[in-house]
Parts: sequence; C-alpha cells; structure tokens
Amino acid sequence: MKVSRSGYYAWANRKPGLRATENAELLLKIRRVYDSSKGRYGSPRVYQALRREGEQVGENRVARLMQEWGMKARVMRVYRRMSKRRDELKALPNHRLSVEKPVAVNQQWSSDVTYIKLGRKYVFLAVVLDLFSRRIISWRLDESLNAALAKGALREAFAARRPEAGLLFHTDRGTEYRAQKTQAFLNQNSVRHSMNRPGQCTDNAEVESFFKTLKGELLHATSFVTMRQLRKHIKDYIEGFYNSHRLHSGLGYRTPIEFEGIN
Repeated sequence: MKVSRSGYYAWANRKPGLRATENAELLLKIRRVYDSSKGRYGSPRVYQALRREGEQVGENRVARLMQEWGMKARVMRVYRRMSKRRDELKALPNHRLSVEKPVAVNQQWSSDVTYIKLGRKYVFLAVVLDLFSRRIISWRLDESLNAALAKGALREAFAARRPEAGLLFHTDRGTEYRAQKTQAFLNQNSVRHSMNRPGQCTDNAEVESFFKTLKGELLHATSFVTMRQLRKHIKDYIEGFYNSHRLHSGLGYRTPIEFEGIN
C-alpha cells in the first residue's frame, strides 16, 4: 500500500485523540442505556436518559453515534382493529371535546381493546389508561372479545384506584363498551361515559399510541406460543418497564409513575 514501515508503526502506536476518546466513553454509556431498554429507545430517549444522569452531551451527537453503530428503536407495527357493528346498542357523544384536560389522576380514564396474534389465532388485550399520567392502571388478556373482557379490565382499575364519582371514562364505540353489563357497571359507579365520534379513532389517541408502542417494542418480530407466555411478557412490559421506566415524551420525558409523584 506504499506505506513506509516507520510511518505504519507511528500510526499504529499513536494514541487516539481527545474527541475519539470521549466518543468511545460516550458510546459505552449510550450502549448501556440502549441495552437496558432492550432496544426500545431511539436517540431522543437515549439522549434524555443521559441528561437525567447528568451527562452533558448534544442530542445530535448521540444520534450520530447510535446511527454509526447500528442502534435504532424497534420498528413500530400497527394492527388495525376489525370493525363490528351493533346498531341496536347505544352510542354516546364524545364528552372529551367539551372538558378541560385532566390536572390530576383519576379524573379521566381511557380504554380500548386490541388484537394480538398468537400462533394461528388472535387474542385480545384490554387496557385502562389514566389520561393524566398515561399510566396503564389495569389490563386483561383473553381469547374472546366480549363485554366481560372490557368490564373485567375496568373492574380491576376501580379496585386499584377507587376513583370518586364523576370520573370521565372514554372509549371507542365497540360493542363490548356499549353492552348492557358494561353500562350497568359504569352507572353503578357514577361514571360519565364518553365515546369516539364515528370514524374518529384519533379521539382515543392516547390508548392507540400505547398499543402502537407495545407492539413495536415488545411484540414486533417476536413469536409467542402460549397465552401464559404472552401474558407474562405483557405483564413484565407494562409493570416492569412502561409504567416505571419508559420515558414519555408527552410527560416531559418522565415515567408515568414519576409524573404522578410530582404532580
């Protein structure tokens, strides 16, 4: 390669520059944060996590190093919910459009159901989310989509939080939420039920966002064989990561539990 012997050894023995040394040290810290999130964090959240640890670093620098070393957040994949209509069941207006945003926990909750592929079939996950902190209060996984699934998740949320009368509970227009047994439970607990406008899934954007995050960070490119296995991984994700460790951009890069504690 037309390089002199002395020139080669001078290059080989030359110590790395200050910037290269700093980048190597920073890369180790980035890798630690990235690995602790199990590859779920992209550069914005890695940057925020480092800042929380007192690291003085630029966001673009973190993004560049992550790109150079092939570290990127897991790809999000969305499974759209299949539509079912039962016109004889009552639908309600969207009361969220006429009220202020919540300023404390247990003022406004939101709920929805999503499909998860398990082998050759689909199973169903219902969650209840506090719209103030984006915390998942309760969740339930089942092989059947019915009112019992939605009511079961809601009952667990009430047992965990015991909200006062007047709670606003927002859902889509699914039959499991319009069913008589679900409506009876809401009425017994003095809950004001709110529903999406027809064809407006973004009215329930917070839960839709959670489902997208869950599927991108946990379920994408992963195969589960049994309900027991799937239930364990969902529990670990929600209770061991999402509520307690995942930095939420809508909360100023704080976790839901942390956000509840300082407000």
